[in-house]
Amino acid sequence: MEGLSPRRRARGLGAAAALCAALALPGIAARAGTPAPGWVTVHAQTVPESLRAYGQVEPIATVRVRTAEAGTLSGLRIVPGSKVQAGETLARMAGPRMRALLVAREQQLRAAQARASAAGKALALEVRQVGAQLSTRQALDAVRAELTSAQAAARTAAAALQAARSLRNVRAPVAATVLAVQAANGEQLGAGQAIATLQPAGGLWLRAQVYGAGAARLHVGMTGRFTPSGQGTPAAVRIAAISPALASDGGTRIGLVPAGPNPPPGWINGQWGSVLLQGPARRMVLVPTQALILDRGHWWVLVHTPTGEQPRQVVPGPAHGWWTAISSGLSAGQHVVVTDAFLDYHRGIAAHYTPPD
Repeated sequence: MEGLSPRRRARGLGAAAALCAALALPGIAARAGTPAPGWVTVHAQTVPESLRAYGQVEPIATVRVRTAEAGTLSGLRIVPGSKVQAGETLARMAGPRMRALLVAREQQLRAAQARASAAGKALALEVRQVGAQLSTRQALDAVRAELTSAQAAARTAAAALQAARSLRNVRAPVAATVLAVQAANGEQLGAGQAIATLQPAGGLWLRAQVYGAGAARLHVGMTGRFTPSGQGTPAAVRIAAISPALASDGGTRIGLVPAGPNPPPGWINGQWGSVLLQGPARRMVLVPTQALILDRGHWWVLVHTPTGEQPRQVVPGPAHGWWTAISSGLSAGQHVVVTDAFLDYHRGIAAHYTPPD
């Protein structure tokens, strides 16, 4: 036990045996020539990396239902949470503005029909005159062209009237759930004003944020599991998008979709839960978790060397029971202090402590 402090030398072999039993990890066999109690020789092992994050279910996109023309809203029967089908009538537009629009379109149609009727009569007369050699072929062609133009104008006016009539009904563009209602019956609305916000059916995904150095290992297609908080069935997910910009709190935003063809039926808009992403396996050094020391926002270990114990800054990786993988800062075969590592690291702090006035 040369090189150890008197306090640790006094611990005895009984405490050392208890420590080794507590730190036993399946898959790491005891090796011959185990160092003296108080520090262990660390070894490398293939460790599957995983990233944890918290995510929330939210719509990929929402749809706003807007009025096409100005008018008075009536027949609105939806409330937040209502289920609607594609093409279903949500409300009607009425009032003086809508009536004025319909009257104008009807007048345009009647005028176009009258023009087409007059052109048809003129063509019949022109045909008789050509047969009696009282008109020319050129005049007949001109009358036919006028009839064709009048008939096209009548069809356009009829389509415009039909479109105006359809504007009286505000319909759902897709099958969806109503998220919010922005208007009420009897309200005067302008053209293009929103009356409801819809969440399309099956349009949910998972938004999460990953922090730290592990965010650099994210890639589109990475798979994992989402476990909803409270009651909910875990579901397989995969990363569909990674935001190119950091969030205001320094996290990396990712969007995840169900790994299967259809969204899980248990997903609810706004539901929170934990995300566990599976990364590639890496060969890393494993150290007892109690050997890690947090100081000023960084992690350290004490490395036992022939010249004494030296602090070494490390980057922890995933934890496995009583052991933690080290991503960088430590090599296999080095001796890491376990017993009283925190106390030894801060030894001598009293000499640098200045009591307050």
